[in-house]
Amino acid sequence: MTTAAIKKTSYNWRVADIVVAALIAVAGGVIFWAWSQGANLISTPVNAVYPPLSGLYAGGWMIPAVLGMLIIRKPGAALFCETVAATGELIMGSQYGTTVLISGVLQGLGAELVFAALLYRKFNLPASLLAGAGAGLFCGLNDSFAPWGWNIAYTAGDKLAYILFCAISGAVIAGALSWIATRGLARTGVLSSFASRKAAAEPVFS
Repeated sequence: MTTAAIKKTSYNWRVADIVVAALIAVAGGVIFWAWSQGANLISTPVNAVYPPLSGLYAGGWMIPAVLGMLIIRKPGAALFCETVAATGELIMGSQYGTTVLISGVLQGLGAELVFAALLYRKFNLPASLLAGAGAGLFCGLNDSFAPWGWNIAYTAGDKLAYILFCAISGAVIAGALSWIATRGLARTGVLSSFASRKAAAEPVFS
């Protein structure tokens, strides 16, 4: 079997991949819902200081995308986990209504495109940070320019600031924390049947 064939086969989803991705997504849906409740608590004080700063809180909504890919390491994992997580939040009663699904798809796509650009071969800290930032970028663009965007009335400067804050939040909260979580899970042995089983021993930057 050629090297190309081996790589292609390794990208096929197994039942175990689907089950774990679904579990990550379900847990993500709960996180989404709780994160949304927290957003209500910080909105008033943040708006009193500088409204675009709310973008720094957005990273929690992107965790399933990065975490799912870091664990599953197969094309579609980021998009799948983020979309299903958003669906879970909607079912539990999202204050954002059906637009949460669009946000989930876009945020998952933002992370997915970064891993795709890296040919699904890099899962180190820089890759995780970039994926989180990618999800944050798409989140910020969606919130700022889509017809249903909640900050569509912002000035151009405030929109730019909000998008930047979303990207930073995505990198730190979704990117860095997911990378740390994956290494921690790998140490416990629960990822023994996944490509991420050696994540704890992988180089940080290469």
